[in-house]
Amino acid sequence: MPTEAVLSRLHEILGPKGVIVDPALIEPHLVEWRGLYRGTARVVVKPATTEEVAAVVKLCAETRTPIVPQGGNTGLVGGAVADENAIILSLARMNKIRALDKSAYTLTVEAGVVLADVQKAAEAADRLFPLSLGSEGSCQIGGNLSTNAGGTAVLRYGNSRDLVLGLEVVLPNGEIIHGLHGLRKDNTGYDLRHLFLGAEGTLGIITAAVLKLFPRPRDIATAFVAVENPQAAIDTLALLRESSGDTVTMFELMSRFSIETVLKHVPGTADPVETLSAWYALIELSSPRAGGDLQSALEEGLGTAMENGWVTDAAIAQNDSQRAAFRRLREEISDAQKHEGGSIKHDISVPLAAIPTFLDRADAAIEKLIPGTRPCSFGHAGDGNLHYNLSQPVGADREAYLQQWEAANRVVHDIVQELGGSFSAEHGIGKLKVHELEQYKSPAALEAMRQIKRALDP
Repeated sequence: MPTEAVLSRLHEILGPKGVIVDPALIEPHLVEWRGLYRGTARVVVKPATTEEVAAVVKLCAETRTPIVPQGGNTGLVGGAVADENAIILSLARMNKIRALDKSAYTLTVEAGVVLADVQKAAEAADRLFPLSLGSEGSCQIGGNLSTNAGGTAVLRYGNSRDLVLGLEVVLPNGEIIHGLHGLRKDNTGYDLRHLFLGAEGTLGIITAAVLKLFPRPRDIATAFVAVENPQAAIDTLALLRESSGDTVTMFELMSRFSIETVLKHVPGTADPVETLSAWYALIELSSPRAGGDLQSALEEGLGTAMENGWVTDAAIAQNDSQRAAFRRLREEISDAQKHEGGSIKHDISVPLAAIPTFLDRADAAIEKLIPGTRPCSFGHAGDGNLHYNLSQPVGADREAYLQQWEAANRVVHDIVQELGGSFSAEHGIGKLKVHELEQYKSPAALEAMRQIKRALDP
């Protein structure tokens, strides 16, 4: 635990609202969403300004007190877990919308603003902030940027790093980089923001950001379709991108098992199509142009896909309620899978054309390693990102099954590596994947990252 002298200084910097030592109030900051880790930190600090963050970081640098930055604590790799020697630095009180420029399509927010509130602020100005995640009601934008979060709209708008124009960052020595400009062109040396986007708080603490906004969609068409196989899904995506004028915003691939878990465990859900299939896709087209008749474009494209034998059945949403029902089937998969026992999870990406090969090889290899394992495969197929989650065999002992996590990782990640992919597409490294980083990153890349870390945080 930090020393009494450090605690006294923290109280001087932050006041009574900014330092938490009550175990009951600390408890929510210690629980990791998947239950794989549990923190033991005994102090949480909640600065309200960038200057307070800087003062805390400077104090911790001087006293060599470890810091773990924490946003909404919705991460999936244990990156926000802190032990008793560290303090948790929560950005929750830094939750202001600082500025919005409709004409420049920019929004300046502090790191503790909840993602859903960022979306609402943009919508109130008749604009769109496209980052969308299952945890958007509680995750914070600072954590989204620090982990380079992906979500369902990457195909159209890119990852979090593609949605940022400027950053305000507190460095490990307590100095502040004031980079909150909204410039789209700034060719004055190293673009430092990309050091911090995706660095998971290891190089500095993001305190505010200038985000890109986009025209708000006024024409949306959504379909839930049964596809012959993953290759058919990829072919359908290519066809729709071309035939719709590249208006595809979302293309989610889901196995039948993943859908069945939702139908079984989530009340009020139903199969959108009558045809049973091993694979399904959730497809959405959107455009800021009203009256563009994207529904007709979607119907025409899916008609061609059916003629080609790629799509075997389809339901097109006729209203917002049906659209929400389709989306819910995809959004509830992770929570529904918890009811099927132990799950060994993988967040991988491969080149789009390699998705069918990956699924075939990984399914066969896992069946050989752990017979009876039930792959729950789903994800953002439009950008090559799959959540390849493995539910335990029926009747298996949960803990004994989870003991095979590392063996399953090696099988799956070796295949990913051979196909030119990534073992962590959007969840980051955290505590969970440090050994995978050492296993699959080249020695030159690892050493370059260590040198950057030492330069900023010796």
